[in-house]
Amino acid sequence: MTDPMQEIRASFFVECEELLEALQDGLQTMSDGSADSETINVVFRAVHSIKGGAGAFGLDNLVGFAHKFENTLDAVRAGGLVVDDALVSLFYRCGDILSDLVRAARDDELLDPALIEPVLEELLKATGDVVEEAEETLEFTPTALVLDLGGIDDLAGAEDDMSDLAVPDDPAGPDDLLPATGEDAEDSGAPTAEPQHRRTFRIVFSPEPELYSSGNEPLFLFRLVADLGEVTAKVEASATLPALDELRVNDALLTWTLVLRTSADKAEIAEIFEFVDGLCQLEVTEVSQEVVMAETPDLSAKPDIGAIHAAAGEMDRPDEVQRSADPGEQLSPVDEAPLLEPDTPGAPTSPPARAAAKSPTVRVDLERIDRLVNLVGELVINQAMLAQSVTEAGLPNNSPVSSGLDELQHLTRNIQESVMMIRAQPVKSLFQRMGRIVREASTAVRKNARLVTEGEATEIDKTVIERLSDPLTHMIRNAVDHGLENPVDRDAAGKPERGTIKLTAGHRSGRVVIEVSDDGGGINRPKVQALAEAKGLIPPGQSLSDHEIDNLLFLPGFSTAQEVSDLSGRGVGMDVVRSSINSLGGRIAITSVPGQGTSFSISLPLTLAVLDGMVVRIEDETMVVPLNAIAETLTLSDNDIRAVGPRTRVVLVRNAFVPLLDLGAELGYRSPRASYAGSIALLIVQEDGTRAALVVDQIDDQRQVVIKGLQDSYGHVPGVAAATILGDGQIALILDPSDLIANASGLSAPDPALQKAG
Repeated sequence: MTDPMQEIRASFFVECEELLEALQDGLQTMSDGSADSETINVVFRAVHSIKGGAGAFGLDNLVGFAHKFENTLDAVRAGGLVVDDALVSLFYRCGDILSDLVRAARDDELLDPALIEPVLEELLKATGDVVEEAEETLEFTPTALVLDLGGIDDLAGAEDDMSDLAVPDDPAGPDDLLPATGEDAEDSGAPTAEPQHRRTFRIVFSPEPELYSSGNEPLFLFRLVADLGEVTAKVEASATLPALDELRVNDALLTWTLVLRTSADKAEIAEIFEFVDGLCQLEVTEVSQEVVMAETPDLSAKPDIGAIHAAAGEMDRPDEVQRSADPGEQLSPVDEAPLLEPDTPGAPTSPPARAAAKSPTVRVDLERIDRLVNLVGELVINQAMLAQSVTEAGLPNNSPVSSGLDELQHLTRNIQESVMMIRAQPVKSLFQRMGRIVREASTAVRKNARLVTEGEATEIDKTVIERLSDPLTHMIRNAVDHGLENPVDRDAAGKPERGTIKLTAGHRSGRVVIEVSDDGGGINRPKVQALAEAKGLIPPGQSLSDHEIDNLLFLPGFSTAQEVSDLSGRGVGMDVVRSSINSLGGRIAITSVPGQGTSFSISLPLTLAVLDGMVVRIEDETMVVPLNAIAETLTLSDNDIRAVGPRTRVVLVRNAFVPLLDLGAELGYRSPRASYAGSIALLIVQEDGTRAALVVDQIDDQRQVVIKGLQDSYGHVPGVAAATILGDGQIALILDPSDLIANASGLSAPDPALQKAG
């Protein structure tokens, strides 16, 4: 049986991911120069919510760091700290560590304190002057927090469990819970002068269950209320409060009534609760002090735990407790013992009915979604089989069977697209992680760099996102280390000292295109070619085009680093990147302008489950070519074909010559033909703009096919991306046009020697 607490804990860490994403968004806005109050509140709210949730699970390290981070943000909110580049940079580092602490807590690991302490010192240094200035003018007022346990049953005899009701320790120390009261106030020497122009407010606070599940804690809100003046609080428990062992963490069974005497106005009070807007029922009303004094309990007496237990035992009235038959039914608040009588002016009414529930969401294990994707794939295959059976039976297109089959095909397509949308996720989380890579890499090589992102809402298959993280990290590090010049060279070139790494994503021709670019010095092509020759990667003295030189960067063992560092110089990097991208069915291309920068473009399929393909025949084999790689189809004539050397031919396409590749010969099914007049060719256009004409024997169909991977069984097969099952049950290979072109022999004419011998 699943442990409910483990489910809640897992839910908390999912919420943390969303909060960390909101934190990064806010910091990015601050970095762009828009540090308005709302942005600062967004950042503060994210840290505060993580801290509150972590406290509920006893994650002390996370709570402690979040508390210090929160204090500094609070100083910014109060106007004690001015937001500048240095402070934003510190906040970014705090966000990184907060993310590490969340991950460590989730995985039950410990983070090295050496990584945290320097940042904590910077936080203390940043807020030190503000704290000292505040201490000089800080005035404490007598304050009390009274918890009325009336209405809470099932507590009799539970002395050992009273610790569950205790106020949790705060990293800043218990003295920070509330301002000093009674004797403690006298001992502290704090002034007790009565402030002028005080008003009295009644605050009725009733949390929704979502307030707890989002990591918020009412105690922290009450602390902020107490900072405004004198406060007393009374809690009312639901009449259907379950037994202690039946309590669920997220149940919202309590309603608090706070009476605040303060010089603040109503707007300042409401501002405290703006972080939980929509997660609670809140009433703030101004009342007369005379009415409140008549109902205020004696605060001088200290609570007697034994008396509380005895009272709890006397209040154990099972016959009066009406438990809900449905565990999911909303519990009603108690209406015995209101703070004021109902007919008293200004008395609060019963807490209003809970607001309508928010749009529900369901978190599902990825394994279940994968199973659904596989089933949809089988549905697509069976639909194709039915279509082929109807065609072979010779039924007319307007027959009921054909019409019904067309409708089935339409529904199958819609189901498949809907399932793919479930798996799709925005690349935003991936892009945000790259911001940290830029900060760490620029610090390591002593360069000033920033990351600019576009298209963060672009959605892509979750599996693709996970497998794209490592190659993208390599590319970002290379852009900082090799792409950007050092500050002196940038200054000499008339560029700003701060270099820019740009990361963009977007949809193009049914694929996702991700680009990593920099405004650095571009690729030094003579140096690249010389290094490749020195390492024996290419023969010396070759005449290479710019495109061919750029692609040398992808050769195994190639590196332009002068020495080994934490970032580069080990000869492992861009070749791994290309292999990773190829394994995802993607392609990568380079463009570079000397003095202006370099751009890497990655083209990826939207999903790894299905694709639209062109079904072709090569000799007696049926194969599939991805449709998004085909620009057009050609019927060749002798006038279009030119010979380049004894065994190589090209095709004239719109006043430009394109290499002619015979797929039958390239795949080893037959020898090149003597003539290609009347043959069919597929014009392939790659991301870098290069083109090639692939000769096939016949085009059978255009259809959606289900991708079946070959990597686990056969490893990487040159020129082959995957396989699929056709409507007749036949297995067909899905070709990888880019890999075919990159590894093609280019032989498209018969061997003259063999022709003479024949």
